[in-house]
Amino acid sequence: MNQSPDRKADFSRSGISRYIQLATLFRRRIDSGQWPVGQQIPTVDELAEESGVARSTIRQAVGLLESEGLISRFRAKGTFVNERRQPQIWCDVETDWNGLLISREGAQIEILADHAGVPLPHAPHAVGTISPSYRHLRRRHSRDGKAFLLADVYIDEMLAKRIPEAAFTSKTALRLAASIPGITIADARQTLTIGTADMETAELLDMPLNAPVCLVDRSAIDQHGRLILIAIGIYRGDMVRMEVKLR
Repeated sequence: MNQSPDRKADFSRSGISRYIQLATLFRRRIDSGQWPVGQQIPTVDELAEESGVARSTIRQAVGLLESEGLISRFRAKGTFVNERRQPQIWCDVETDWNGLLISREGAQIEILADHAGVPLPHAPHAVGTISPSYRHLRRRHSRDGKAFLLADVYIDEMLAKRIPEAAFTSKTALRLAASIPGITIADARQTLTIGTADMETAELLDMPLNAPVCLVDRSAIDQHGRLILIAIGIYRGDMVRMEVKLR
């Protein structure tokens, strides 16, 4: 068993529900090996004492981990960490251009909404000339039946007509832009921000409200200086990883 730390965490400083904060903390202990596979985790009473919260809050947090298949509870025996039956990381958020063009192996893309003649509502990067109108697609990316990415993609409407319809359910956003005949990507930007899932995101990605997400904004500018693509993605925080080569 892990001994309780001397200083209790202050969960009241965040607007996120305490049981979700605790579930994130306990999940990290499993991911890091602090709670190894096959080991019994501390009891509800011990975790409540350690965290300074009610036992019912601990039960909610542990219930989330159990629903994810991370732990199993046995009457009169305790709660134990399960062996992972699937890869922990399902999607790498790439940081280089070539990596961004790679389609996710085994991923399926579902179009949730498709609208033409849409003005760009938001330009995350102050680059390129905004086109008069865009084709807007809301897409959900899944793997093995589990959704990991919700994306709003805006493509210059005139250029979108050059893209085969089948490509919209098979190519990543930047691959769509890079594959347009006669177009060269002269500049591309990416911004990553850590946030939490709102009600709509939580429902569409089948995750708890206020659970961690990775917000990724991408922009592509063509050889004429036009802002031809904006992709605004929300990744499940528990299904992605980002690696940056420092040297």
